[in-house]
Amino acid sequence: MAKRTMTRAAAENVYLHKDFHGALSAAISYLHQRYGAEAAREYLRRFAAAYYAPLTEAINARGLPALRAHLERIYAIEGQEISMTGTDDELWLDVPRCPAVTHLRARGYPVAALFRETSRTVYQTICDGTPFTVEMLAYDPETGRARFHFARRPA
Repeated sequence: MAKRTMTRAAAENVYLHKDFHGALSAAISYLHQRYGAEAAREYLRRFAAAYYAPLTEAINARGLPALRAHLERIYAIEGQEISMTGTDDELWLDVPRCPAVTHLRARGYPVAALFRETSRTVYQTICDGTPFTVEMLAYDPETGRARFHFARRPA
């Protein structure tokens, strides 16, 4: 029998990390229950400040177009359509359902009471040290549907 070999680079594979959301939800629940809500938020702030440092730098260099490109890419990877409108000074992001919450609920995994902070606190941390702020205007804990407004800080 002839030997068949397939050569494939990791970059050719579709990147999915859906079960990461379950681990994140469990971690947030643990921190919340054991140390309080602020501890869970601090964990997310520290993570976001380190992991998203290049995005924060890009926002400082290019403004909201850098954030827009990031959000388009991330939600495309997750298979979730979103709506964004805005200008150079503000950006409105509408997420009809959170892919993480959808995945967790479909698998019967618990969704942390503070799961909204994975967006709210993380986006706030990404914006820290930039000319922009963010506000979570709406959030539905059942679906993760959310609305955000990113805006230039007042002078």
